[in-house]
Amino acid sequence: MWALFHRRQISSSQIILLGFALVITLGALVLMLPVSSRTGTMTPFLNCLFTSTSAVCVTGLVVHDTAIHWSAFGQAVILLLIQIGGMGVVTVAAAITMASGKKISLMQRSTMQDAVSAHHVGGIVRFTGFILKGIFLFELLGALALMTVFIPEYGMKGIWLAVFHSVSAFCNAGFDLMGTNSPYSSLTAYAAHPVVNVTIMLLIIIGGIGFLTWQDIRQNGIHIRHYRMQSKVILAVTGILILLPALYFYFFEFSSFSPSQRFWGSLFQAVTPRTAGFNTLDLTLLSETGQMITCLLMLIGGSPGSTAGGMKTTTFAVLAACAVAVFRKRENGQFFGRRIADDTVKNAVTVFLLYITLFLAGGMIISRAENLPLMTCLFESASAVGTVGLTLGITSGLGTVSRLVLIMLMFFGRVGGLTLIFATLPSTKNTLSRLPLEKITVG
Repeated sequence: MWALFHRRQISSSQIILLGFALVITLGALVLMLPVSSRTGTMTPFLNCLFTSTSAVCVTGLVVHDTAIHWSAFGQAVILLLIQIGGMGVVTVAAAITMASGKKISLMQRSTMQDAVSAHHVGGIVRFTGFILKGIFLFELLGALALMTVFIPEYGMKGIWLAVFHSVSAFCNAGFDLMGTNSPYSSLTAYAAHPVVNVTIMLLIIIGGIGFLTWQDIRQNGIHIRHYRMQSKVILAVTGILILLPALYFYFFEFSSFSPSQRFWGSLFQAVTPRTAGFNTLDLTLLSETGQMITCLLMLIGGSPGSTAGGMKTTTFAVLAACAVAVFRKRENGQFFGRRIADDTVKNAVTVFLLYITLFLAGGMIISRAENLPLMTCLFESASAVGTVGLTLGITSGLGTVSRLVLIMLMFFGRVGGLTLIFATLPSTKNTLSRLPLEKITVG
């Protein structure tokens, strides 16, 4: 992949964009093969493209139940696509290069830096090795924990189920193989099961906090004061975005369930929108308020340099800090005794506007095309652009236009707002000259 792209002198953002597009296309073509389906027939290209996009973009929206429609080979292809999408196409390419013993050029290191949202290019190869070891370690531990539940229930098939769900959860994908019990049921059969709930939630959280945060935790342990400002912000925002929604869901939603189902369901529902896509309770039982809260969590998503999508916790935090700075009449937003750079604020505003525009436009187009309630379609749109995979049950019945909209939203959501902008718009050189300044009233 490196040779193919670098010969053409394209930017790192374009490499990331084209890399994801290439893997998605190849995945769709493989899924079209008769061997990929249980019936031994060819699956229509649009359905395969939707499934491949959802897997590579670690979303989880499906038009066919994964366990019922796809054969063991098809499920293995989907799992491979999930793993590539969760690790990142560039990281996978770097891993192959490292394994082959080839030298990695400076340009390739720069692309790797952009792919994992690292702050410096120095030590990026060693950092990538750390990421790869961490990914497989956590996925292995998750699979072993899930085997204690699935093997007694499913026999040797439980090993495959444990591996599949561990990788899917860690990569924040949301694909499941529980459709043999009930189509599109996700993990509802384990709504009050502590091992399944804790394992899946921990995998989602660990995969979604970002590789740089892992590095801080490894180097500094419990000494949080030594962490980077970004890691502190990520951990603080992640905690808040789990605790507050969990309290809301517990006290105002799911009141008809048993206490244990209500507790685990509320906690799981606070974790899974950012951005995993599993569900243990029926989401159609949520009130419109609960659905909107879930939409907001899906749009915020996980953290930069992670397996998760969305506009990212740091974007949300920067916007909130800037709002506080305005209220307090400060010049800059700040975290933990550090001010936020103006360029960071500009990037956060740009990403926020991009995601809100895609979210609203996607929902309105689907609502108009399918003649469905706007709130239901906005939920689907937020799930796609946030690469989550939660649905109110309309995905499999959507028409061609709506499926294409969701495919584009999933793709844009996974590659990232700034990557998309930098890859598609021509760059301009900075000059010393500046336009005259004139004030404009806002608010």
